[in-house]
Amino acid sequence: MSSALSRVVTAAATTVALGLLLPGAPAAASAGHQVKITVMASSDIHGNALNWDYYKNAEYDDSAHNDVGLAKISTMVKRIRADRGRDHTLLFDSGDTIQGTPLDYYYAKVEPITTTGQTHPMAAAMNAIGYDAVTLGNHEFNYGLPLLSAWVRQMKAPVLGANAVSAKTGLPAYRPFIIKTMKVKGDKPIRVGVLGLTNPGVAIWDKTNVDGKLKFLDLVETAKKWVPVIRGLGADVVLVTAHAGDDGMSSYGSELPVENAAALVAQKVPGVDAVLFGHAHNDVPQRFVTNEATGRQVLLTEPGRWGQRLSVVDFTLAKDRGRWTVSAASSTTLNTNTVAEDPAIVSLLKPQHDKTVGYVNQVIAQSKAQLSAAASPYSDTPILDYIQKVQADLVAKALAGTPDAALPVLSIAAPFSRTAVFPAGPVSVRDMAGLYVYDNTLLGVRLTGAQVKDYLEYSAKYFAQVAPGAPVDLGTLTNAGGTPDYNDDQLSGVTYDIDIAKPVSQRIVNLSYQGKPVSPDQQFVVAINNYRQSGGGGFPHVTTAPVVYNAQVEIRQALIEYATAAGVIDPATFAEANWKLVRDGVPVF
Repeated sequence: MSSALSRVVTAAATTVALGLLLPGAPAAASAGHQVKITVMASSDIHGNALNWDYYKNAEYDDSAHNDVGLAKISTMVKRIRADRGRDHTLLFDSGDTIQGTPLDYYYAKVEPITTTGQTHPMAAAMNAIGYDAVTLGNHEFNYGLPLLSAWVRQMKAPVLGANAVSAKTGLPAYRPFIIKTMKVKGDKPIRVGVLGLTNPGVAIWDKTNVDGKLKFLDLVETAKKWVPVIRGLGADVVLVTAHAGDDGMSSYGSELPVENAAALVAQKVPGVDAVLFGHAHNDVPQRFVTNEATGRQVLLTEPGRWGQRLSVVDFTLAKDRGRWTVSAASSTTLNTNTVAEDPAIVSLLKPQHDKTVGYVNQVIAQSKAQLSAAASPYSDTPILDYIQKVQADLVAKALAGTPDAALPVLSIAAPFSRTAVFPAGPVSVRDMAGLYVYDNTLLGVRLTGAQVKDYLEYSAKYFAQVAPGAPVDLGTLTNAGGTPDYNDDQLSGVTYDIDIAKPVSQRIVNLSYQGKPVSPDQQFVVAINNYRQSGGGGFPHVTTAPVVYNAQVEIRQALIEYATAAGVIDPATFAEANWKLVRDGVPVF
């Protein structure tokens, strides 16, 4: 045995000695020495403990009538445990738990658990439901390592992350795996090993929190190291809970290991029976991937997001040479809108929920004028300029002292809501959230003048072509070719006109910076949201542009904090009409 492998096995033995080989209640063997067990999995809960939309101050609902929250998950888990037998079931989560809603934010920033010592609502709910293990997601690191450590200590379930290692020692910073022992009446117990893997993108997305402290290793290589150890310790079933999508794509090229490596783990690592994954927020009831080394089919499943779905995996185990082996596996995802919330979870979290409701309804600033988004799709409005101002200021401040500090900072925003309004007078957290309705984070990318123009040309296809002198119908002017409002990207920091009399790709004219035409090779830093930077909408250049800022700041929360700090929303400090629609140089409006 190599010294390196010896160290791995020693570390694994130490892990087991620390109490990770956990007993369960007996399962019953059927005739023919077969046993069926059920594994349930949630993922990407993102702070949705209850079925509540804090920004609308109402029960959650969407166009598909999905429900959200751990209280819904709890009811479904209780039903499955009652149906299959508590001793036949296990429950895991694949990450992104403690960030995403005002509930999470409140107990990270307003009344942080690191100061009060209060149990985090997500820990309280997961402990009450009885999770067997949870895996770290990339958003677990958003609020810093002290808060994450506090949450980990509060969790009764082991918190896993095998590929998150100490930057100094290279040893796992979190528990790599657990082995759950399920007793079988009249037969050998079944041992289920669970390896947890998180997302390497944390190294960039939360650089300020983890740089010099943690490193995030390749998921496939980490699984290749630990799966044989788990098998060697007697695991009959090996599961991987991975906070990683399954498309094999990497957001950062060769800079980091592959981000969405769930299917690659199934394909390239022998000895894995199933991969329970998350991160992509997709509903994947069942997918099979063939392992290259063994030819075996490995099951994958992802339960969407926010507690809208619960993955349910059924394994049949049979005896082979005196050991249990998986003879069959299948999975599905269940919609939690088919069950009521568990009243025990609702009651448990009511005090923390009520505090959060009070927070989102509080007044954060006074607006000196009513600002409406109604005309934002086709004109430069102050309410969108507010987003631009906050984004540009955040990125510019973060670039201070870096090689990019001298570059002009531009900003991109789109009209997410035509109904958003800041009333004249009191503005609440909910008012601000109504303007920015998506859970995006902020990045800064470096673009040339030529790339900026290409980007604007692509965005300008949002408008229908209208000849000079022809009537302008607001009903048909926008959304040309089915382009949604959220792809109507507008740019601050430069001035330009969009000539809707011209064909697509020839519409951007008079593009200037500080009164001078933008040159093709001029360099800019552009504040942009993560959806757009990752390829959403198919805009040119941004997915391959150098990322110069990514602190995983939530844009919606940044808007709230900016308003709170200022106390006043005064259009005179941020409104700037820097673009307009024209036809042959004549303004449309």
